[in-house]
Amino acid sequence: MMESPSIGYGRSHHDGAVLDLFTTWAHRTPDAPALVDGARTWSYAELDRLADTVADALRERVRPGDLVGVCLDHSAALVAVTLATAKLRAVHLPLGPRPGERRLQAVAEQLRPSCLVGDPVLLPPGHRAGEHLPLAVPAEGANAAATVVAAFAPGGAVSVPKGTHYAVLTSGSTGTPKAVAVGEPALGAMLHWYRGLTGLGPGDRHSLLIGVAFDPHLKELWGTLTSGAALSVAPDAVRWDSGALTDWWREAGITVAVLPTPLAEPVLDRPWPAGLAVRHLSVGGDRLRRAPGRDVTATVHNAYGPAEATVVTTVHTMAPGVDHGADAPPIGLPIPGAVVVVTDEDGRPVPRGQAGELRIGGRGLAAGYLDPELTARRFVGAPDGVEGADRVYRTGDRVLMRADGVLEFHGRLDDQVKVSGVRIEPAEVEAAFERDARVRRAVVAAEPSPAGGTRLLAFVQAAPAELPTGPELLAAVRPWLPEQAVPSVVRLVDTFPLDANGKVDRAALLAAPVEEGPDDDGATPTERTVLKLCRDLLGRADLGPLDNFLDAGGNSLAAARLLATLEEEFGVRLRAAQLLRQPDLRAVGRLVDERRVGAAATA
Repeated sequence: MMESPSIGYGRSHHDGAVLDLFTTWAHRTPDAPALVDGARTWSYAELDRLADTVADALRERVRPGDLVGVCLDHSAALVAVTLATAKLRAVHLPLGPRPGERRLQAVAEQLRPSCLVGDPVLLPPGHRAGEHLPLAVPAEGANAAATVVAAFAPGGAVSVPKGTHYAVLTSGSTGTPKAVAVGEPALGAMLHWYRGLTGLGPGDRHSLLIGVAFDPHLKELWGTLTSGAALSVAPDAVRWDSGALTDWWREAGITVAVLPTPLAEPVLDRPWPAGLAVRHLSVGGDRLRRAPGRDVTATVHNAYGPAEATVVTTVHTMAPGVDHGADAPPIGLPIPGAVVVVTDEDGRPVPRGQAGELRIGGRGLAAGYLDPELTARRFVGAPDGVEGADRVYRTGDRVLMRADGVLEFHGRLDDQVKVSGVRIEPAEVEAAFERDARVRRAVVAAEPSPAGGTRLLAFVQAAPAELPTGPELLAAVRPWLPEQAVPSVVRLVDTFPLDANGKVDRAALLAAPVEEGPDDDGATPTERTVLKLCRDLLGRADLGPLDNFLDAGGNSLAAARLLATLEEEFGVRLRAAQLLRQPDLRAVGRLVDERRVGAAATA
């Protein structure tokens, strides 16, 4: 007799409306705050009127089911356009404020959205030269664009499954991103669960922080506006600095928040600040490697879920004041309406306690991709013995279901990796490099970053008679890729090592010796310390005093860790913005010394 199979079912789910719930709150509590951006607050009634104005402007050109690409940052304009798209029953495609010119061009050519909304100077050539309809949206706020237009280009859009509420991009192995279509019932059910989990309601302040191009930001936005609570726009600086983040939580009175795992870990590594109102913190996007300490006063939820299953599929909740152990927290149990199955290579459920591929079905399953062939490959029939799901999504994630039904995450089954909480196909990054005529071939590999998390390294074989430098190649590839997919390091190679199967041996590439650092190790003790810290954090033995932190592969997680280490080492606290403004590491050292002198004089 087979042991209990690795099949798990969430509790009975409840369908939930999306736009109708926002409208209900706009009529029930018209004067309640809906959106806070710095000193400016918009009430529910004001936000509803603003969304109606945008919808009326687009109504003659945007029909139900049309794809609307939104290239805006966290702002009143973003929220108004999101609401307006729902009012028009169009399909919201969040792209973020700076998706990269060539990446955006590829999206425009592949998906052919009916219109793109954003700053006209950032739009691809076809939309930049086409018809523009100015939109009357606020230019106030830290991230607001001065001018916002709806830009139209000729040509028909791709077919979108009927009932799609939004589409979101996820990394694709062909060099172009995949678009996942999610229906309103799936989104509504997830939001109903989230409001119940957090108790989100009138009087609460929920952060709006997750990058706009990534689907968890829709949980932030719609979860808040369907609960009667207020969205609070996070300043840019908090995405780089855990200290600035918790300071902002206190100042803004944040009570419920969502963080990407790479930003949550530095927050949980520090002593939990006193005086925070945060009572629920959801973490997701990557493997969480530590549990909250006893001093954390918020309930922390470790959430897991691909875009193909509507943001969240499983969750593990950790109550405050409890010792949750030193091991990585599990990803937990399925949320209401979700069905999870752990299978072998042939798609059969494995016994509990045995690792296998996670397949997801149930209420939260997306309609599929905007590519029928890809949908047929990844969304397949449910295994025998599974109830409540006709089809399941093959995640490619390796998990183990314990005897109690709790899932543990054990990594990826394929080459796909996560960087700063975002799924990346190395093949997409390689394709971006190989668009450059100076590149014969590129191979991208991932390794643990010295700063924590994962970093990408690109190994490039130059075309004959070409001698590009790593920084030149990085500059050329950036417009094609989201920030998280840009490698930290480019190494030029003459040939690629092969394994026994004739494939490129990525492990051998990563293990190859790295060039020693330059002779110039800094002119002062502080410079030398800054250099050593940055070399260790970025895994770059070749860094010199005149290298720029960002150009050398620094990201938000590395910046946060460097700021914390500088504070421990020198007793001075810098802000992320100060660090990132410095032209090179020598200037960072000078800044630290200046702050030390100032602190000593004050003392």
